[in-house]
Amino acid sequence: MNDDSADHTGPEDPFTIGAIIAQTPEKPVWYRRGWVLATAAVAAVVIASVAVDLPSHTTTSTDTADQTSVMQQINTDVAPCAYGVKETFMIYQDLKEGSLSSSDQAEAPAMMRDDQTACSFTSSTIYDLSNVEGTGTPAGKNIGDVVNVATLWTTSDALGAIEDIQTLSTDPTDASALANLSKQEAALARDRAQADAYVTAADRILGAHLPMPDLPSLPHLSGTN
Repeated sequence: MNDDSADHTGPEDPFTIGAIIAQTPEKPVWYRRGWVLATAAVAAVVIASVAVDLPSHTTTSTDTADQTSVMQQINTDVAPCAYGVKETFMIYQDLKEGSLSSSDQAEAPAMMRDDQTACSFTSSTIYDLSNVEGTGTPAGKNIGDVVNVATLWTTSDALGAIEDIQTLSTDPTDASALANLSKQEAALARDRAQADAYVTAADRILGAHLPMPDLPSLPHLSGTN
């Protein structure tokens, strides 16, 4: 008769405790678990982004050089419009005084169209001006404001004045154009003064003398208020 207590747990038996343990996947140690690795990865990204965003120290000399470079770029970009609006103002004055020759009168419309283009966003230099960026320093923020005002001066004040003069060159009695031209003259002077004030504020911060905006002081036109 066979003994019921015979050993049924030999090494070949798949139901032994040792076999079950041997077939169970080993659990990863805590620092190799998925949630730990995922959390660590997120933390690394956050730390890296904070490190990139930390402000770096800028010396006064470096800041001054940066703002000088931005102002030079602004003046390069506004130059064609500044020349154009001065030319259109001169044409208007000469028309009012009757001092334009027949050939000059014939050329005036085309010249004013060129001046109009020079102060609009169709001009590559005005497009470049609108994309000039200031730096993050206190002085740089003032120079960034100069970019905004210079863009307004060219694409609104100067362009509007040129368009009014184009209208008045064919209809000198156009009341609406005359009234708007007076407003544009005031805006040209006001925004020019504002741009100068921003540069002066940056100068005080830096203890420097940055290039001033090359926005011309235009003559008061006869026939406007």
